Amino acid sequence: MSYTNKTRYRYTTQRELRRAFWQEHPTLQRRRIPNYSGNGLMHVTATRVAWCDWLDALSKDRGGISQELAQRATLD
Repeated sequence: MSYTNKTRYRYTTQRELRRAFWQEHPTLQRRRIPNYSGNGLMHVTATRVAWCDWLDALSKDRGGISQELAQRATLD
C-alpha cells in the first residue's frame, strides 16, 4: 500500500505568504533598519514578531502551510 499526501495547502510559495501577510497586516511598518552587524537591513521587531506568530499559526492550521515551508519562509 502506498501513501499519497493529498493535503491541499492554502499557500505553497514564499511569495504567496509574503503577499498574504502584508494584506492581513496593513498597519505594520515595512521600514527596514540596519541589522545588528551593520552590513544589511532587517524589519523592525514588531514586524518580525508578527511574521513569526502568523507563520506559526498557519503551520498549525490544517491546510494552512506545510511545516517545510514554515521553516524556510522569510519576510525578505
